[in-house]
Amino acid sequence: QVQLEESGGGLVQPGGSLRLSCLASGPMFSAYDMAWYRQAPGQQREFVAIIGSDYMIRYADFVKGRFTISRDNFKNALNLQMTRLKPDDTAVYYCNQDGTHVDGTEYWGKGTQVTISP
Repeated sequence: QVQLEESGGGLVQPGGSLRLSCLASGPMFSAYDMAWYRQAPGQQREFVAIIGSDYMIRYADFVKGRFTISRDNFKNALNLQMTRLKPDDTAVYYCNQDGTHVDGTEYWGKGTQVTISP
């Protein structure tokens, strides 16, 4: 059973920055695509960014140029550097391990709250 634990959320003023991290337990972390999603109050969970096992990266349009996703396979860690934060970025951010191309599994973390407010 894989466990994903997010950290790094908090309250930041508009224009500020935050760095989210996700630590994954379980073997073969490097083989999985890893992603960040977010869910704002009253909204559906939405895709933010993904980094493949091959390090291919894709971002949602609303974070391009502001967020940077990265991974450290030695530490089983996924990161999301967020800059120029806006109030609309307020949400719970979730780490996702996508095993579609590996073993068909999918795991989610419990999320970390990010609040952007003056």
